[in-house]
Parts: sequence; C-alpha cells; structure tokens
Amino acid sequence: MNVLSLFDGISCGQIALDQLGIKVDNYFSSEVDKHAIKVTQRNYPNTKQIGDVLNVNGCDLPKIDLLYGGSPCQGFSIAGKKLNFEDDRSKLFFEFVRLLKELKPKYFLLENVRMKDEIADAIDEILGVKRIFINSVEFTGLIRKRYYWTNIPVDKVKSKLIYSPPPKIKNIKDVIDNSIPYKKPMSFFLDRTIYSPSESSDGIITVNPKKNNGSQTWQRGRVYDINGKCPTICASLFDLNITEDHKSYRKLTINECEKLQGVPRDYTLGAPKVERGKMLGNGWTVDVIKHIFKNLK
Repeated sequence: MNVLSLFDGISCGQIALDQLGIKVDNYFSSEVDKHAIKVTQRNYPNTKQIGDVLNVNGCDLPKIDLLYGGSPCQGFSIAGKKLNFEDDRSKLFFEFVRLLKELKPKYFLLENVRMKDEIADAIDEILGVKRIFINSVEFTGLIRKRYYWTNIPVDKVKSKLIYSPPPKIKNIKDVIDNSIPYKKPMSFFLDRTIYSPSESSDGIITVNPKKNNGSQTWQRGRVYDINGKCPTICASLFDLNITEDHKSYRKLTINECEKLQGVPRDYTLGAPKVERGKMLGNGWTVDVIKHIFKNLK
C-alpha cells in the first residue's frame, strides 16, 4: 500500500498503521515544520519527505491507495476568528481536494476542528461524505473534539460510533508518573484556600480557589484536578495539575502528554520541550485514527 500524508506533523497516522500491523510499502509525507520532520525521520526513517503541499504534484507520485491529512484549522475553528475558506491557512484544505482529485486514492481521510455548520456542510458536499464527530475522550482522558471525513467504513450503531474496548486512560491521574516530584504548595494559593472545584460537561475539573477574602479568583493560570479529564494539549503543556491532597501542583510532563495522545514514550525526543508540546497538541490521537483505520485490514 502507498500512503500520502498531507500536513503530516509527527506522523501520528503512520503510528496508527504501524500499531495495527498494516503494511505500508511507501509512505510519502508532506510537511514543512523542521522539528516535526526530525521527529518523524527518527522514528520512521523510511518516510519519504516531499516538502510543501503547494509543490506536490500528483503526476510525480505512484498510485496512492490512502490519502489523509489534517489541514491547518485556525480559519475554521469555532474558537477562532471563523474566517472560513478565505483564511490563507484554511485555503490549504483545497490542496487536499486538489490532490484527492489528481490521485483518486481508494481511501481518504480528512480531519479538522469543529466549525460552523455551514462550513462543515460545504466540506461534506465537496468531499462527498458526511462528517463524523469524534471526541478523543472516548478513547483516552483527553478532550479533543474533531470532525473526520472519510470513505473508510467506520463502525456505527444508531448513528453513534462503537468504542471498544473501553479506554484504559479515563482521567489525568491515569497517566501521572508518581516518580515525578511536585512543587511545594504555593503559600498564597493552595494552602490558604478552600478546595473549590467546578466540573465542566466534558468532565474537566477546574480548581477555582479564592483569595482569603473570597472576592477574586487566582489569575496566574488554571489548575486542573487530576481526577478529571485533560483539556486539549498546548505548547506550554497546558497548565497546572494538583495531587489528590489538593496541596501540590506541577505541569504534565512530555511523556504524560504522549501517553494521553497514544504516542509511544519518548517519540518526540530530540526536539525542544515547547516544540514537543506544540507538536503533540497539533497531532492526532492515535487511538481515534486506529479506530478508523482498523477497517482497512
């Protein structure tokens, strides 16, 4: 099987194929981030890097059996400026469409963020398939809400996806490495305030302690209870987490973030820490992709 991955990042799709035991003869990667390319080549040295998607010509490639990618999402996101198809980054979606038409692969997969219905409906029409909504929390303790467009058969029952087996990682505490030391209590924060959590509908438990007079919340960052779900990973490894005694805190480690995303331990080793967090945040949740790709077998 020949695979072309656009906007490949750290090649989470290749991890999914590998873990499923699906043999790939040629894996072509279109990626421009030097750190992501370095990570991919360290783990999968046979990957054929072909550069910027704008310069990829379908005529230069062999028959592609599987085409996939997660085009930059900032112009589509419901959390962003919602610039839609006019945003330069969102226009890269049409590069995916161009190569889909040029290559005519047997299977394809496009991933992107949740967006306004009218934009998602337009993508449905362009790709000829109805989007599937999957939240990574169904497979791990990480909140990551995404749309997937694919012609790969995906198991469904009454319009709901089948998730089997149940996730081993359900909350942040399931990835915590207890050998990593926590910082001492913040004298102005955790040890002087009443534990006052609030749980979102997604299961994220945010600690919202007050100052002594109870009039103002702590403004230096959010603190998440490890008994809850993890917000989407970002470059700063998102924020703080507290121990079950509600007195200590630290950020998640890179290895813990890798575990949440289903990426092998130390997979992103060799890149700067901030870049590793960024790449993991931009990457796919491997178990979600495995759920989709398993029917390729």
